Amino acid sequence: MKGVRTILYLLMVSWVVVAALPVYADDPPQANSSPDRFVITQPREPDSLDTLQWQRNDRLYDSLRVKSHRSKLAKAIYKALFRGTVRDTTHRAQIYDEAADLRPYAGKEIKTIQVERLRPFNVDGKKLGRIANNFHTLTRTRIIYRDLLFSAGDRLDPDLVVRNEQLLEARQNIAEVDIRVDLDPLDTNLVVVVVRTRDSWTVDVDAGIHSGGEFSFGLSESNLWGRAHELRIATNIDYRHFRYGGNLVEYHVPNMWGSFYDFKLEAGKEFDRSRFGIQLTKPFLKTTDYEIGGSYLRAKERHRFPDRDTTELINSRRTDLWGGYTHYLPSIMASTYLTGRYQYRRFLMRPDATDATMNPALHDRDLLLAGLGVYRENFHTATMIYGYGKREYLSSGFRSEVNVGYRWGEYREDLYLGLSHTMGGFTRLGYMMGRVDWGSYLSNHNQWHEMALDVRGRWFSNLFRSRRTYVRQFFGLGYTQGWERLDGADEWLEYTKDCGLAVLDEDVLGTTRLVLNAETIFFTPYEPLGFKIAIFSFIDAGLLGFHENVFRNEPYFACGVGVRVRNERLVFPAIQIRLGVSFGRTGWADSNWINASSEIEVQQFRYTPQRPDVLLYK
Repeated sequence: MKGVRTILYLLMVSWVVVAALPVYADDPPQANSSPDRFVITQPREPDSLDTLQWQRNDRLYDSLRVKSHRSKLAKAIYKALFRGTVRDTTHRAQIYDEAADLRPYAGKEIKTIQVERLRPFNVDGKKLGRIANNFHTLTRTRIIYRDLLFSAGDRLDPDLVVRNEQLLEARQNIAEVDIRVDLDPLDTNLVVVVVRTRDSWTVDVDAGIHSGGEFSFGLSESNLWGRAHELRIATNIDYRHFRYGGNLVEYHVPNMWGSFYDFKLEAGKEFDRSRFGIQLTKPFLKTTDYEIGGSYLRAKERHRFPDRDTTELINSRRTDLWGGYTHYLPSIMASTYLTGRYQYRRFLMRPDATDATMNPALHDRDLLLAGLGVYRENFHTATMIYGYGKREYLSSGFRSEVNVGYRWGEYREDLYLGLSHTMGGFTRLGYMMGRVDWGSYLSNHNQWHEMALDVRGRWFSNLFRSRRTYVRQFFGLGYTQGWERLDGADEWLEYTKDCGLAVLDEDVLGTTRLVLNAETIFFTPYEPLGFKIAIFSFIDAGLLGFHENVFRNEPYFACGVGVRVRNERLVFPAIQIRLGVSFGRTGWADSNWINASSEIEVQQFRYTPQRPDVLLYK
């Protein structure tokens, strides 16, 4: 129990640090007549010091822009690094319901839809220099129209408009979307919808050096011909032995022909690994909608076996087919859905040790699944969750489902049963979300086996204020346990990115895992040269091992600090630097003690139904 007390002490220290501050909490969302709709408090107004600082930064960057026009070289450098005028999104610091703003227009007929397109480095629409135009093709107007979930003549649905904003911002070629609704001046029963988009910088170069002297170099374009097509080509070279390792090509066509079907193709070779895959899928996009998809993948790749601390080549052939239908029921303000899936998997190369009880993830099998459930999902917009700047979407709602299926393969035939419930939303204490999944196979002898339970929870507080610094507190929980598991590949738990310790760099295995995460973010008022700074600290604690009583397993801990810096005027606006250490009961553990990244993601649950699957034991 000493390890448990240590975990609780560490979490209490993190909470006491925040609780000791002189804070002023934002007003929490207030519920209205709809069970999961909230009247969100309006964005805070910037104080005079914030306004003066923003104005000074505006003058600084305006001065740089004017001076850059003195020579062609300076002008090209400026346009390659800066976006131009941007809006200050940090002043919208609270949870914000964009759909609530559109509620007065609900049910009105859409008269016309106007699309305004802006280039990546100049949101005022002015022409870029010759160099910038050579590297970027503006997304075509009809491509934006094609991605809209509504059209002229439809009745305006506020929730659908917000969902459409999220869909557009998920495109690799779009950086920012703003959909505005105005009353028609001649007829107040009609509205005009204005869709304003700003393109992303879509040319990307990446390189990596891997163990054994392998070097990869990749070039990608996310907006071919202005049609939002994505193409990536990677070349591989063994620089130690001067050996060519082959090329890998990936091609993606989102919303093909305006049908909302996505097409993906990947093919190529990376030394002793090769892949050929093709996929066509159409997801759920509306509360009453259908989903259908299929994929084929033949791959020779390395599979990791953590119990032996090694990797081996696996050659497999897989086919996956799925579909479903969801229907909205106004009486319960939710949608019911029915989904189905068929999987075919064969292995042409795998470890010799594979048998009826070893490496079940590498068994040949056919799997037929059906899912039945009900869900409700709404989106709210916020900033200052994980970092300044770009809008972050928060889901509220619930999803309950049951999955049943039948598996037949080379070693056994059995039934599958899975239960899942996910829910989340706003409370007076902050934003809470949680999920419980249970799954198991049932043999012909009526014995449950390969059973697993997974529980996840996450909470973050309202935005607190201490003088001019804003603070959020985060807590996360993850618990996973398996019973009657087999041996080998994917049958033992590890610490993962989604359920693990941030900086721990050791292989720890088991069948029972408990992870607690705590993080505190301080959004500082300091903006040197327009760079907004957020400082964060974190404490992680985990128990993982083979004992069914999770508290008797080996404890590990991690702690550290970091900084997130954002400048919305730069092409690459967000940077995160993290420092941390980890240790166990016997002392220091291997740690990824420093990490730098430009990707800051909001970790949240989604409630829209996915293709049915067995519970992943990872």
